[in-house]
Amino acid sequence: MKLRLGMIGGGQGAFIGAIHRLAAALDGLYELTAGAFSSDAEKSRATGGLLGLPAERVYASYQELIEQEKQRPAAERVQVVAIVTPNHLHFAPARLALENGFHVVLDKPMTFTLAEAKQLRQLAEASGRRLCLTHTYTGYPMVKEARQLIAAGTFGPIRKVYVEYPQGWLSGFEEGTGNAQAAWRTDPARSGVAGAMGDIGTHAFNLLEYVSGLHVERLCADINTVVPGRRLDDDGAVLLRLAGGASGVLVATQVAAGEENNVRIRAYGDRGGLEWMQADANTLLVKWLDRPTEIRRAGTDYVGSFAQHNARTPAGHPEGYLEAFANIYRNFALTLQAEAVGHTAAPEALDFPGLEEGVRGMAFIENVIASGRSEQKWTDFIV
Repeated sequence: MKLRLGMIGGGQGAFIGAIHRLAAALDGLYELTAGAFSSDAEKSRATGGLLGLPAERVYASYQELIEQEKQRPAAERVQVVAIVTPNHLHFAPARLALENGFHVVLDKPMTFTLAEAKQLRQLAEASGRRLCLTHTYTGYPMVKEARQLIAAGTFGPIRKVYVEYPQGWLSGFEEGTGNAQAAWRTDPARSGVAGAMGDIGTHAFNLLEYVSGLHVERLCADINTVVPGRRLDDDGAVLLRLAGGASGVLVATQVAAGEENNVRIRAYGDRGGLEWMQADANTLLVKWLDRPTEIRRAGTDYVGSFAQHNARTPAGHPEGYLEAFANIYRNFALTLQAEAVGHTAAPEALDFPGLEEGVRGMAFIENVIASGRSEQKWTDFIV
């Protein structure tokens, strides 16, 4: 049976709301049942109408959605609330949803501050409800293959990890041109203490820890604001010390003119390593010290169970961002459906980002910005 989904945010003109709706719909495991799509009541109603929702299930505020849905019979009310708002509007609706018995899908970063993230983790654990965080890039089959290869010790102890996320869309002062996405993402009141490091740096950080299986313990950050007049960082690089003695380099920039979203990760042990990039997402390069490089492909029968579980088409049929996003929604749904009948979901279904990734992502933001501002560059990673 489909999970009934309510959405907060994602009204007309919003980018990520439409992505969430497509991802949730791809496997037929959710039904969009209700929404508070905008703080503008008329805009919320218009969006709900376009999506075919009955007028009585389209609300003027997230508070109204949660209160009214809670009053409905259990067989009708929404079960999962997706929150797809700017960063400063993550914590309050997520808290209210959890306190009133709803599971939550939350866009990253989890909250506005680390203190809020810790509080939300505590609330979620006390509520008995689950929270899923949409760190999209962990949904790719060959990213999961990379993680499993490293976890199996294929390359020996990991020594070095490089991760980069280059964009060029903020090479000019886009926030001054009426670009709504640029306006909120570069506004400290809505984005938080970080710009590029909060927006895409958190994705790079999450990908690094997910694939390597190692936690960052210390860091040294160089944070820049390149475009005149911009109020938050738009470029940065971070040296990392990881558990077990490995080191890493993370680069996130939104002023690399001509770049799109080619997220890339490389990791190396003493016997070999691997490389994955979003521009060729179905491919994982497996490199060896003493023999030729292997090319592994998604959709094949020689990859591991996690990659197979998250691949949707035979080898050679490209899968991309929407499918990776949908894998997170699907795994969350499979977990909730299993638990609803007293079962434990399969390990492949339980593999989605959640509370710990959210807290560590917020810790990354605050630690990176603190290091960037400090004269004492190497700092402990404090959670």
